[in-house]
Amino acid sequence: MTRTVTVAAIQTSYGDDMAANIKKTADFVREAASKGAQVILPSELFQGPYFCVSQEEKWFATAYEWRTHPAVIAMAELARELNVAIPVSIYEREGPHYFNSLVMIDAGGEALGVYRKSHIPDGPGYQEKYYFRPGDTGFKVWDTKFAKIGVGICWDQWYPETARSMMLMGAEILMYPTAIGSEPHDTSLDTAAPWQRAMQGHAVSNVVPVVASNRIGHEQVTEAGQTFYGHSFIANHRGDLVELFGAKDEGVLVHTFDLDYLHTHRAAWGFFRDRRTDLYGPLASGRPA
Repeated sequence: MTRTVTVAAIQTSYGDDMAANIKKTADFVREAASKGAQVILPSELFQGPYFCVSQEEKWFATAYEWRTHPAVIAMAELARELNVAIPVSIYEREGPHYFNSLVMIDAGGEALGVYRKSHIPDGPGYQEKYYFRPGDTGFKVWDTKFAKIGVGICWDQWYPETARSMMLMGAEILMYPTAIGSEPHDTSLDTAAPWQRAMQGHAVSNVVPVVASNRIGHEQVTEAGQTFYGHSFIANHRGDLVELFGAKDEGVLVHTFDLDYLHTHRAAWGFFRDRRTDLYGPLASGRPA
């Protein structure tokens, strides 16, 4: 019997009310599940506005221990009800440490563990190093009921090492929850196309589908505010954008992939057969140094 998996990406805007944001996400998860989706990806830090546009200590109070995070609890209940897997992006507190993290909820509602974002940006409008430590978990691949899912978080998506490491760990689908948009230091700069192309390259080089979920809308966290450019997508193993939103679309993208075909096609390309493992050091094992 052919193995297939149906994936989904959620694209929407978010406000200041965590409960409202969680409910909005839950509604889109239900919509995606009604269309057959089995693994459903919300965008990065959907619990609230993207607060990293500036450095304000009040936002530390919005972090939770990952097992008790309201978004994790709500999505686990939903995953149990709908029999779907949901990668849940959260602001995590562990003792005195704070992380930008991802909890994978499997079908049935079980939390499979936590991944902490490896690459932390620091620049105008994206001052994440003030809020987050670099991740200490290494990259993760989750053996869900439906497929082996590798998930990076936003800034991770620009690094080919992240994608390749997850593939070496057995990933069958790559996913990236994201919060990206305008650049406060240069209002003429639009990175939407390069953002897509970077991940399309991961799809091609690893012969794997890639799913990216971004938020939309204008958020007035600072006086200037930040506008998020959407363009969430699902790319196939060739890097073709088989499902795509624009800058203002709201909803879910859904697509089905044949995992058996992809396994055979990946072997035929020989990218993993021909790797020079003697040259890459720690990356040869699929884990960061």
